[in-house]
Amino acid sequence: MKIGIVGCHGRMGQMLVSAVLADPRTSLSGGTERGGSPALGQDVGKALGVVTSLKVTEDARALFEASDAIIDFTGPAATVLHARLAVETGKALVVGTTGLAEDDETVLLQTALSVPVVYAPNFSMGVTLLSALVEKTATVLDNNYDIEIVEMHHRHKVDAPSGTALGLGKAAAKGRAIALDHVWRKSRDGVTGPRSKGEIGFASLRGGDVVGDHTVIFAGDGERIEITHKASNRAVFATGAVRAALWTRDRSPGLYSMFDVLGL
Repeated sequence: MKIGIVGCHGRMGQMLVSAVLADPRTSLSGGTERGGSPALGQDVGKALGVVTSLKVTEDARALFEASDAIIDFTGPAATVLHARLAVETGKALVVGTTGLAEDDETVLLQTALSVPVVYAPNFSMGVTLLSALVEKTATVLDNNYDIEIVEMHHRHKVDAPSGTALGLGKAAAKGRAIALDHVWRKSRDGVTGPRSKGEIGFASLRGGDVVGDHTVIFAGDGERIEITHKASNRAVFATGAVRAALWTRDRSPGLYSMFDVLGL
């Protein structure tokens, strides 16, 4: 399968390039960066010490046309543009971009009417299993157990709570058959009063080079259950994204998640 990487020069982009090159089932069809990037014109594998004979360009359309699937871990505005290119070129799209607004997610939903789209806040197989455990636990434990989600990431992360934390919140809310935006508390400051029953709280920590730590806490009277996932290397996200891209081969149009990819 020919896979292209948009935003190929960033930390995650380079991990994706490496994962595609390492998988015998895939070949790298190219990579793009935004205009003005110092990477433009360089070999896509230069930062990895690999010669691919593919140059970094800003021509996303050409990359889509040369690929079977595109992996996108860029930013919301770029992802919306790439979604439209996926429709125009008929290519599968794997999206790991976080911080998407509701309107952006609507664009992905519309895109999925024409091509297969795999959209997930986290492509780690461990986090996917964590989400399933959180949903199941929330199904069993009622509102007498308070749910709090704590996440920590590196100092460069620009959005909070993390997309993965929000995904875990949605899993917990689904387990209790409620909408997350009806019960979430994204921050607390000052005199907030007692905790509301049924609330799902979030706490975001930033510092150092932490790849991604997530803990979901179910706190009841007399006991507390904590389910944790810690990522020590971004390679797990890249490997999962490549697996998702391969999974789209011959797949019907639709909006899919890592639950679908793993058959959960």
